[in-house]
Formats: sequence, structure tokens, C-alpha cells
Amino acid sequence: MPAHPPVKKVVLAYSGGLDTSIILKWLQTEYGAEVVTFTADLGQGEELGPAREKALLMGIKPENIFIEDLRETFVRDYVFPMFRANTVYEGQYLLGTSIARPLIAKTQIEIARKVGADAVCHGATGKGNDQVRFEIGYYALEPDIRVIAPWREWDFKSREALLAFAESHQIPIAKDKRGEAPFSVDANLLHSSSEGKVLEDPSLEAPEFVHMRTISPEDAPDRPTLITVDFERGDAVAIDGQTLSPAALLTRLNELGHDNGIGRLDLVESRFVGMKSRGVYETPGGTILLAAHRAIESITLDRGAMHLKDELMPRYAELIYNGFWFSPEREMLQAAIDHSQTRVNGRVKLKLYKGNVTVVGRESPDSLYDQDLVTFEEGAVAYDHRDAAGFIKLNALRLRVKARRDAR
Repeated sequence: MPAHPPVKKVVLAYSGGLDTSIILKWLQTEYGAEVVTFTADLGQGEELGPAREKALLMGIKPENIFIEDLRETFVRDYVFPMFRANTVYEGQYLLGTSIARPLIAKTQIEIARKVGADAVCHGATGKGNDQVRFEIGYYALEPDIRVIAPWREWDFKSREALLAFAESHQIPIAKDKRGEAPFSVDANLLHSSSEGKVLEDPSLEAPEFVHMRTISPEDAPDRPTLITVDFERGDAVAIDGQTLSPAALLTRLNELGHDNGIGRLDLVESRFVGMKSRGVYETPGGTILLAAHRAIESITLDRGAMHLKDELMPRYAELIYNGFWFSPEREMLQAAIDHSQTRVNGRVKLKLYKGNVTVVGRESPDSLYDQDLVTFEEGAVAYDHRDAAGFIKLNALRLRVKARRDAR
């Protein structure tokens, strides 16, 4: 293995699991660096206390262990701004993994500045998108930071080699970690994603045991669940009239989605690094939130603004997917999106039933829906039926000219 340029102190994105524990020891042995661990609580549903204990066991000083509860920040400053745009990647994916990476990168850089670290390290593999998202985020915030990506650097060629390294350095290995995992999982408050191994053949249905955030729609209750979601300036603020914090609100929507089998997605996506990959995603609360947000926009947004948002959204989604959250173009699009939401206020009524989210009502003090205009009854002052004739003829003019030419 070639000699590594010296690193004094490195901040490692650390889960406490086997892989990042191996990375921690590898940084100590190969770089001789002082390691600072950073563990982010993004609502992944795991107990994070063991991460601290594991870091202490591996010789990390208590003052160099950072465990940050970022759930409210994650939903308020990342998930909600993304949902204001009704963001989906390639028509389906709600970007649950993608949107978490910039917050992790930002916090990692903040810790690096705080402790005087000259490097940061992540555990993303060399084939995936996350390496791109983390590193673009690092460089956008700290242009000269040193980035260490072990999976692109070390010489381990197999799972067995990694386990042998762990054993030789007294890193505890749970029994269920000795064999190859049936699939890999990433989770946060917005979603869970499962990829690899039993899911690699896209022609085969995913086993039921892959799903962890939702019950099967077939097993969901035979009666629908009716709920209301209130919005202020494009963000959800209450469920069934109860005001909740961003993280608490998404947690409640996740519970409702789970119980009704909502939010499952089996997707083959186009990775930024150039390959196709198959993933099984579960976004129960996000699926409900997207339907509710589009519903409240349907009565509060002007047609031109709504259609322009829909045109901009795929570009916005691509920027998030590819790791450009901190880019000037994403910030420009965000400003336009946020401006569109100033009057997106009101309440949406939804029916949840066996995997489906159905909008059954919407109301707003800022509604653009005018029942007098749309009624079939005569007498609406703002609309004269006779005006439609000229409107239609003018819009058809170019088609009439073309038809005459083609007939000659």
C-alpha cells in the first residue's frame, strides 16, 4: 500500500457499525491520525448510545465523540424545502437518501472546523452516488479540506479480508455480520432504502422481509383512515388539527403510512456515476405529504406558477440526486420555489387505504377556486361565454394556416 500524505486529525462519519469501525481502526493504523467520530441522528430508528461506547472502546477520546440529534434540522431545513417543489427523481423516487447527505456533510465540516481537523472521511463505496454527494458537499463548504475515501484507497479485496483485519485489531464482530448481508440498508426519518444482493436481479420481486417501514397493503386495515393535513407557506404544520414540529409531523405521517401499507417503491434508477441500480424504497410519510402538498397547491397556485414549478422540478431533483445541494443553481431554484409558496395555506383531507393515498377535500383562505366562475349556471360577471369564440380562433390560427398550406 502506498504511503499516505500525513493527516493530523480526521472527522469520520461514524455509525458504530462494523464497516465504519474497521474504517476507524484503518485510519489510526494507516494514517496515524487522531480520529474524531461524528454520528448523526436523522431518525434512522437505531439506538445511538452503542456508537459512543464503541468509539470509546476503540480509543477515541470522549471530547472527540460527537453524536448530534439532527432530526428537526433535517426535516425543517432539507426535507420540507424539497417537498415545496414536489420533488421526485425520474418520476418516482422521493430522494430520501440524497437529501440526507448534505446535512451530514455540513455538520461534519462544522465539527472539523471546531476541532481543527485537516481531513474528513466517509464510508461510501466507490460505485455509488453517496461518495459524490458527500465529497461535493465537503468541497462546497471547505474548498481545501482533505477527503479520505477508504473504499477507494485500501487493498481489502473481499469481505473475508475485512473481517480478518477486524479480528486482528480486536474489533467486535456480531454473528450476523460474519456472512454477507442479504442486502444493504440506509434509513432516516424520511425513508428507508434497500439495495444489493437479493435485490440485484430487477426481474425478481423483492422478498417481503426487505420491507421495514410499511406493512403489506394486503394486510392493511379493511377500513380507510381519514386525516387532515394543514399547511402554512407550503409546509405541513398540523395533522388532524394538532400542531406538530417538523420532525414530529413526519414521524406521525410515517406511522399512518406504515399502518396503511403506503409508500413502497421498487425502482431501477440511473445513478450519477453512470450505472443503473435497483432499489426498494419505503417513504410512507413522504408519500402522504407529497399528495397533500400537491392538493393544497391545486387551489392556491396560479396556473402559470404551478406549471413553471413542474418544469423546474426535474432539474431541481437532479441537482439533489447528484449532490449539488450547496450549488448556486439549487439556491436560485429554491428562491423561486419558496416565493411560490407564500399563499400555499390551508387544509387537505386525505383517505388512506391499502397502499393508496386519495385526496378527498381541500380548502384554503387563499383559494383561487371560484365556484361562481366554474358553475354551469349563467350570470357570472367575470366570464362571458361569447369571449371564448375569439380566444379559440386566435389559438387555432396557426393550425388553420398550416392546414391550408398542406391542402395546397
